Amino acid sequence: MRHLIFAALSVAAVSMAGQASAADQPIVIKFSHVVAADTPKGKAADKFKELAEKYTDVKVKVEVYPNSTLYKDKEELEALQLGAVQMLAPSNSKFGPIGIKEFEVFDLPYLLPDTKTLRKVTEGPLGARLLKLLDSKGMTGLAYWDNGFKEMSANKKLLAPADYKGLKFRIQSSKVLEAQFRALGSIPQVMAFSDVYQALQTGVVDGQENTWSNIYTQKMHEVQKYATVTNHGYIGYVVVVNKKFWDGLPADIRPACEKAMKEATEFGNSQSAKENDGALEEIKKAGKTEIITLTPDQDEAMRKAMMPVYKDVASRIGQSLIDEILKETGRGPIN
Repeated sequence: MRHLIFAALSVAAVSMAGQASAADQPIVIKFSHVVAADTPKGKAADKFKELAEKYTDVKVKVEVYPNSTLYKDKEELEALQLGAVQMLAPSNSKFGPIGIKEFEVFDLPYLLPDTKTLRKVTEGPLGARLLKLLDSKGMTGLAYWDNGFKEMSANKKLLAPADYKGLKFRIQSSKVLEAQFRALGSIPQVMAFSDVYQALQTGVVDGQENTWSNIYTQKMHEVQKYATVTNHGYIGYVVVVNKKFWDGLPADIRPACEKAMKEATEFGNSQSAKENDGALEEIKKAGKTEIITLTPDQDEAMRKAMMPVYKDVASRIGQSLIDEILKETGRGPIN
């Protein structure tokens, strides 16, 4: 906390000292994220940098800090609110702990059957309404970025709900994900993304859930014997910017940045499926992880085991929001 406040004060001091020569200096946007540069999010962030600098004639300079080089999961939103960084792309799960629990709806298991349905939600009125909730926390929501659909991994074969019983699974800080693993009889453990590899390697946790691109780029496949194709959940990000900073951008700068963000979003989201497919092939080539595909009956058993989560978290997320998103996805109410 102390170092975040110091960083924010330093930013303010530098800003005040440099006002006289501001016209000659580019506006700096520090963009921090916790994944590798060669992931869908990493590539989209780099694309935004390229386009924002191009469309503003380098009146804006974007500094991208990947792989938690500036802040870890728990620190980055506070850093943004304090002004120590200007832009982030946290996963949907990260907003629950700061009081915007509605974003945890995206953590519900088997909620989104495919990317087309996802777009219907994020690009429609519901997605826009969720972004507006961020205003109250001093941030502006700019876009939804994909990572992809999650798979399960562990050092034992995961074929049926019973196989999860007693295993320790790393999760992001999300009450929905906590309920998901408890429904399977597992022990959920909140942990920063940057710490997962070592925790798997040393046995602090037994398994984790993630997209193929995250598993591969963080080398998790080197310390997990088995991975099961479940596609049970979705990892996506919300690009957020410090609201005061964004609202204060000159009239000729913000539209150019908005254009850059729109194009970076389209680029990144078009890359995500390709990146995950490529990562799966590389994991197979490495030969250290056995990839398990469930039968239709096994898949149905997993879905059935996780359905109680919807009722368990309804009071937290809001039953009306869950019903609305289920209607958008064409599924109807959960019995």
